[in-house]
Amino acid sequence: MKRTFTYDEAKASFPRVRQLTVGAVRQVDAVYQGVRGREDAEARKPEIDAAVEQIVAEWTSRIVALGCEVKGLWLVDWDNGDGYYCWKYPEESISHFHGYDEGFAGRVAIH
Repeated sequence: MKRTFTYDEAKASFPRVRQLTVGAVRQVDAVYQGVRGREDAEARKPEIDAAVEQIVAEWTSRIVALGCEVKGLWLVDWDNGDGYYCWKYPEESISHFHGYDEGFAGRVAIH
């Protein structure tokens, strides 16, 4: 479902977005912490990749259910009708905006 947000609405949903993201990042970190060296990583690559993919897919689903858009790994946009409020983990707040065509590289600070 496509949703547009005012800045205040985006800020109101941000704590949940950040909480979901921090949780997913920790889960991914835990997967990699269970790896015992390069040989173990190579031997378990399909298992590790599948676990990380599942975590990211679940995170994506939960973020989208909030009406936000996932634009990359730990990168979330809130459509405001003129472009997007943009946040990337581990930023502390929604502090950037970009138009529909500029993407992440075209972010400008919100004052």
